[in-house]
Amino acid sequence: MDHHIVFSTLETVCEETVSAISMQASLLENDATSHLLATVRRIQEHGRAASALVSGFAAVYHHFDFNPETPANGYRTLVKVVLSCVLHIIQKSRYITSNCSGIFFRVEHNARELEVYCMAFCQLRALLYLAKHLLENNEHWQLHALDNEDLSRRFVNAYTSMHKGCFYGRCLGFQFAPSLRPSLQTVVISMVSLGENYNKQQTGIGRAALSVITSGKYVLDPELRGAEFERITQNLDMHFWKTFWNITESELISGLARIRSDTVEVNMTLNIPGEPLTLPLASDPSLSIKVSPPIAHWGPGPVHVRLISHVLRQGQESAELLSYSQSERSGSSGSSRHQCGPLSPFLLIHFHGGGFVAQTSKSHESYLKSWSKELNAPILSVDYSLAPEAPFPRALEECFYAYCWALKNCNLLGSTAERVCLAGDSAGGNLCITVSMKAISHGVRIPDGIMAAYPVTLVIPAASPSRFLTVFDPVLPLSVLYKCINAYTGVDSVSVQPRQRLDTLSALGQDTALLLENITQQASNWLQSLLDRTPTLPVKSSDSSQNAMPNSAEILRALIEFPDGFEPLCSGCPVKIDIPWTPLMKNPFVSPLLAPDNLLRGLPPIHIVASALDAFLDESVMFAKRLKNIDQTVTLTVVEDIPHGFLSLAQLCKETRDAADICVARIKEVFQQDTAH
Repeated sequence: MDHHIVFSTLETVCEETVSAISMQASLLENDATSHLLATVRRIQEHGRAASALVSGFAAVYHHFDFNPETPANGYRTLVKVVLSCVLHIIQKSRYITSNCSGIFFRVEHNARELEVYCMAFCQLRALLYLAKHLLENNEHWQLHALDNEDLSRRFVNAYTSMHKGCFYGRCLGFQFAPSLRPSLQTVVISMVSLGENYNKQQTGIGRAALSVITSGKYVLDPELRGAEFERITQNLDMHFWKTFWNITESELISGLARIRSDTVEVNMTLNIPGEPLTLPLASDPSLSIKVSPPIAHWGPGPVHVRLISHVLRQGQESAELLSYSQSERSGSSGSSRHQCGPLSPFLLIHFHGGGFVAQTSKSHESYLKSWSKELNAPILSVDYSLAPEAPFPRALEECFYAYCWALKNCNLLGSTAERVCLAGDSAGGNLCITVSMKAISHGVRIPDGIMAAYPVTLVIPAASPSRFLTVFDPVLPLSVLYKCINAYTGVDSVSVQPRQRLDTLSALGQDTALLLENITQQASNWLQSLLDRTPTLPVKSSDSSQNAMPNSAEILRALIEFPDGFEPLCSGCPVKIDIPWTPLMKNPFVSPLLAPDNLLRGLPPIHIVASALDAFLDESVMFAKRLKNIDQTVTLTVVEDIPHGFLSLAQLCKETRDAADICVARIKEVFQQDTAH
């Protein structure tokens, strides 16, 4: 997409729109017509400024790529997002030009549609200035401000001060594939509805079901939806996000997922006792080393895992394995020993995502079932303890212990473990890498390869151009990202205790009772709330309402020198985000991008599958570069037009399915490579 052509087209289309509207001005509503013309003029101003900025980035952004075959980094993505917004504006402007003379043309409605995209364009222009500031102040060809805390704090302060609601209303998901936008709209509406009912006296799926009743106004009023989403992401606590992300754990949602997923013969949860293990040393198998069970925060305890296998294999029906089981094997209960398939030479060990704070193997079992069939291998998915109740290093200890237990007991899992691959997404990708580093430091066998999807490799709050995407990302807003980081690193820890596994059916029974008790009241309140709610509007520094928010515009002006006459829109609900730079955040087992070369040199081949529209893109690029520079085997594949967390969205559209297929292909490469690394 040639940016010169895009901006030239924008200029031409804006002039055509102004001409067409001016010709019809006497027949249209005067106030609305004036408003529409003013919006088009503002768009022209933003376009001329953005064109120069984009040209500057286009001249240098290739220097930040992993290699010429993988043109991807945060600067490229910001440019692409800006061009995507401009193309939407061009399309809308052409519609106005072609239809403004029609008797059914609603000038006020179309003026509002165009104004919202103008607001988004304004905020994206501000991000381009911030990115330019980052480019000029960062170290040579570095994507992150690793040693510049002041620069990173400036970005966080800018984020908290900037208006973001415009991105979550009519513009929601404009940067993503069109086939994905309806699903993202459903997610955002569900989130804001749940947020409205969050502090009411319901729990779990009962609260989620009640939220459906109040979701209508967010469908009808996208501006209200955007304002509420901004309020929620900046103000609700970590428990809300854990609750929302864990909706997929409910029997209702997981039941729907099971209908669409592959059937497997084995799907059982196991409870591995926290007992010392003895494993041979990788350098000399005649010697052994003792591996301690996880002990951080509350002492030794069991590790919960899930075994998934498309076919029943030897060992999976054994009394020894069943002694660890907490659930019956799915599939035919009449299977007998002679019906078992042979041990697979492959074993996939999986660590789920969820920001270190939410979800379990159950949230991810839909695609894991498909993987087991496609890979012809058993999968062991680890249900590690979650922050903030269990901050670092508990999750890492449990994942490493489960890895060692799987190596020692692979015959029970239906595998000879000739080839072992670790796979994980987001936080799980981090754990794949750090578990391998822990295996190196202990001297035990390392896995034969890693597939890390959009992994977290840097948890310090360092600014980068891809992290600017969190200003308008409905999947991973910056405030939520930092809540997860603070929880995992113990900044926002709570009194820790052993994780208690909830009886889902019991919880759902309680929720159903609450649902029946409160549904009438919720329904009667819906219309009144629709009338009462007023969206939080962006604040302009020249508005009299600025007195109500005296710090937002001043903060933005202090952060960066914007050109005369330009200021981004300020948030109507600013909030302070704590961004401590603790020493733990630089621990290589927390931020593997910062690990010393001697740890990285021992890693197995790593296959990273990232998204161009993901806030973690830049750290994936930089981590791949680090490995490449020390001659480690690494591949980086960057998929377009889909968000962070695309594995959990694999069934929604072709783009996410194709990305999931790439992940499977990389795992197959690990299993099928001829020789060990």
